[in-house]
Amino acid sequence: MGKDVQVFIYELMESRGISSIRELGRLTDIRHAALIELANQKRQNINFTHIKKLAETLNISDMNEIMRIIDTKDK
Repeated sequence: MGKDVQVFIYELMESRGISSIRELGRLTDIRHAALIELANQKRQNINFTHIKKLAETLNISDMNEIMRIIDTKDK
């Protein structure tokens, strides 16, 4: 088994009543394109400034609400 990082952008938006990635971008001052890549698990590098902005804006104190390391099947 391998490991991967899963980011929970859509779940965070839903739990906080945020209707769109664009709205989240405005609230956090994170580029729309960067949020889309994070939300769709397409981002190769995670910018810790983005994680900090998400945590501050959405009042998150547990990193597991934003992202988790998950087991994957090796291909």
